[in-house]
Formats: sequence, C-alpha cells, structure tokens
Amino acid sequence: MVRAAVLPAVGAPLEIRDIVLPDPGPGQVRVRLTAAGVCHSDLSLTNGTMRVPVPAVLGHEGAGTVLAVGEGVTHVAPGDGVVLNWAPSCGACHHCTIGEVWLCATALAGVGAVHAHDAQGTALHPGLNVAAFAEETVVAANCVLPAPAGIPLAEAALLGCAVLTGYGAVHHSAQVRPGESVAVFGVGGVGLAALQAARIAQAGPVIAVDVSPAKEELARAAGATEFVLASDTTAQQIRALTGGRGADVAVECVGRAETIRGAWESTRRGGRTTVVGIGGKEQQVTFHALEIFHFARTLTGCVYGNSDPARDLPVIAEHVRAGRLDLGALVTDRITLDGIPAAFDAMLAGKGGRSLVVFEPERTQW
Repeated sequence: MVRAAVLPAVGAPLEIRDIVLPDPGPGQVRVRLTAAGVCHSDLSLTNGTMRVPVPAVLGHEGAGTVLAVGEGVTHVAPGDGVVLNWAPSCGACHHCTIGEVWLCATALAGVGAVHAHDAQGTALHPGLNVAAFAEETVVAANCVLPAPAGIPLAEAALLGCAVLTGYGAVHHSAQVRPGESVAVFGVGGVGLAALQAARIAQAGPVIAVDVSPAKEELARAAGATEFVLASDTTAQQIRALTGGRGADVAVECVGRAETIRGAWESTRRGGRTTVVGIGGKEQQVTFHALEIFHFARTLTGCVYGNSDPARDLPVIAEHVRAGRLDLGALVTDRITLDGIPAAFDAMLAGKGGRSLVVFEPERTQW
C-alpha cells in the first residue's frame, strides 16, 4: 500500500487514498517519489479541460529513486535517481522521425492502462502516464530519465514539466535571440521558468505580466527587468517599454482567450507570440483578416516547450549547475500530498509560483 492523490471523477475533489501497485513487469520501472510539482495541467484534468480516463492518480512532474526494474530495462537500476517524463516519444511515428518528438502520436497511449487498484479493488489509471502524486509509482521505462548529477532530486522534479516547458518555449518555440525584448504573460511555475530562460538567452527588456501585484518580486528575481500589472492597457504599456514597437516575443503561459489576445496585441509587427497555456474549448480567440496581414505576426502553439527531454535535460542541468538557472526560485510552497487541493486553490487564485510535494529528504548528488 502507498498513499496517492486520486481524481475519482471529473469535477470531483481529489481524494488521498491507499493504493496497491503491481510489481514492475517487462519494460517497467518502480520509483519511490522524492518530490512532485503541482502543475496547472493537473488542475486541467480535474475540471475536464484535458480529458483522461478516471478514476486516476494525478501528477506528472516528479523525480525519485528507482526501487526495482522489470525485465529488459537497462538504462536505469535500483538506487538510481530519475526524472519522470510524462510524454515519452516512440521514435517511430511521423512526428518522431522528423524530429518533433514533443508531438509523438503515442505519447499519451499509456493513460488508458490500469495503473493500480485502491483498497476496495477499484481500477485506477495513471493520469498523464506517470501518476506522480503518490509515494511510489510504476511506469514504462521510457518514462524515466537519469537524474542530472549534482542537482537536488526534489528540485530536479521541476525539470519534468515546468522547466522543460518554460525553457523550451523561449529557446525552441520562440527562438529568442540576444537583445530581443520578451514579454511573459503569467508568472506561475512555467512563467518563472520562461523568465529565467529569457535571461539566459540575453533578452532585454524582459517584461513580466500578471494580474497579481504580489508576483512582481518573484518575477524580478527570475530575471524580469520590468513588471506590468495586467489590465486593459497592457499592450500600450509594453509598447511604451519597447520603443513604441511592442515586444519581439510574447510568451503566454495562462491559456485564456484574453491573455492570448493580449499577448498578440503586445507583440511588434513581425514579432512572435508563443502560446504555452492550455485553455478550454470555450476560450475562443478571434482575429480579423486585415490585422493578420498588417501586423505579419506569428502565433504559435507550444507543446511541452517543443522539447526533447533526452536532449534538453543535460543542457538545462548545466545551466543549473553554473548558477544561470535557479530551480529553487520557482518553488514558493513545499507541501505534502494532503496539501494538493489547497495548491489547486492557490493556482485558481493566481497566487504563488510552483507548489512542490516533498515525500522524502533531498539528496544532493546522483
């Protein structure tokens, strides 16, 4: 028996339950979680914005220690530190063969599997593949990557989603160049990672936009040179900070129609707007034909930061070890499993950065 946070049905509150995990079968790995980040995508599963089979154990951003491996697993062994990869690529579909592994056709094929059972025998699914909101989990071998050396394992959990997404949005999707101006909309965990990534890219000015004035200190610590409180005049304020032109790049990390539209309007003629936030079908964004022609902006969706975890984790880890990227600065609350519902409430209220569920004391070296 291990404790886990279970979503019994869409729209229902999370329940902390005892669950029974199977032993790892061929091609599987059992992991004891050190930490798991609470991401807005988990909230999107609870309210039905993203749909997966339920009941499910949620959580997709995590790191821990390998307890056991099944037959055929050779890239990790018991005792190894690992980062969970919730969207593993198959390497064989069309997107994988052309280098777009973040769009792998089978990345979420595992969500329909039976992951575990609760004490009453109810079958549970693995949320977004890895079921990280639990003391232990059993995952496919391609859902674990060796943890980078020299990084505390609890903080390494953030590499599994927030950092890959925020860093990738800046460096892969928007392809920010030195000296370009960047506006980041939404100063949560992903937004804070995007701000740090913009600083690493030597962008300037780097403008953070949020509805909460309390986010300014967090934003500036992450690399923002300017902070704009979201309002009807956000686009005008950003133009005033960028020589009257607008930002070269806007990164939207909220997933709401008004912020996507606001990010677009804040971008200069010929600029790039990258949408990271996941919105529901009811969030309709409209443009008229003349403005598309006139402004010649690029509006791009961004999945998982357009990242290849196997390629990008070592690069990001080197930024962390060199002090250019501060994982701890993303975390504003360290909680237990029982604190996840309150963390969801904080996200809905626009408070704080990343909440981190910590299961066991940190180890520094791997």
